[in-house]
Amino acid sequence: MKLKPLNDRVLVKRLESEEKTAGGLYIPDTAKEKPSKGQIVAVGPGKFDEQGKRIPMTVQPGNEVLFNKYAGTEVKLDNVDHLVMREEDILAIIE
Repeated sequence: MKLKPLNDRVLVKRLESEEKTAGGLYIPDTAKEKPSKGQIVAVGPGKFDEQGKRIPMTVQPGNEVLFNKYAGTEVKLDNVDHLVMREEDILAIIE
């Protein structure tokens, strides 16, 4: 299934979190938090300003990003969890 985000929305695939702590302890699945790091899969064309001109998106497919813990709407595509969120919910691009 393909999904194309509209306006200023992006499709993000969550990146897996660490399985082990810095001290070498393994974290069980039940104790793990959902990662707030992901990779952009698809972006919309951008939103419109007051004059009706489209504002281009800052993020592009392939960018790794940080986002709020509770940002976006969860969607399952081909048995993989993704998030659909607004560009403004993205906190930073990881370079």
